[in-house]
Amino acid sequence: MHGMPPDGADHGAGDGAGDGTGGAGSPAGAPPAAKAALRRRILAARRQLADAERAEAGRRLRDAVLAWPPTQMAGTAAAYYSVGTEPDTRGLIYALWKRGTYVLLPLLLPGGDLDWASYEGPDSLAAGPRGLLQPAEPPRGVTAVASADLVIVPALAVDRRGYRLGRGGGSYDRALARVGVPVPTVALLYDGELLDEVPIAPHDLPVRLAARPGEGITRLP
Repeated sequence: MHGMPPDGADHGAGDGAGDGTGGAGSPAGAPPAAKAALRRRILAARRQLADAERAEAGRRLRDAVLAWPPTQMAGTAAAYYSVGTEPDTRGLIYALWKRGTYVLLPLLLPGGDLDWASYEGPDSLAAGPRGLLQPAEPPRGVTAVASADLVIVPALAVDRRGYRLGRGGGSYDRALARVGVPVPTVALLYDGELLDEVPIAPHDLPVRLAARPGEGITRLP
């Protein structure tokens, strides 16, 4: 999905409401204020990037993901259409589609969960909720992500354990819960957004890899 809402808008890249209280990584989870503060800091840093820097980051991420052997072997990839200051994914999605990968993109449902539909080129996108673009193809259901051989997810930050900070909607935690253990799950970041630790809540699910423009793909514990 793609659009230009305010950077604080949630397009499904969430880590959920209803966080518990306690320290990061504790059974009760992190206080919501800790996530909100980190989210504000990263969004502010992203807004400082020039358009040319964002475009170059998107190209480098595209090239790194396309050259990665699991991507080359993936018959089906679930991805997302970038929003605002997120690392650009439009070139990556188009390149995957052009070389014959079946690409699934999310459809944001009213309750915050994600349905999925196929990407059939730039002209196959239509206006969705919150000023976004999303596939106009028939929805395949919330479990369609389970058929993907590769899952590319948005994040504001990821830590060395694989836990990601999203926009706060919880959509991708629900989606990741449907992805099998052997399937690579990759968060796309800018350089400097792979942290030692991010605050987490009990429902947060880790990703298995992070991709950064300057470092390529990093496998996480």
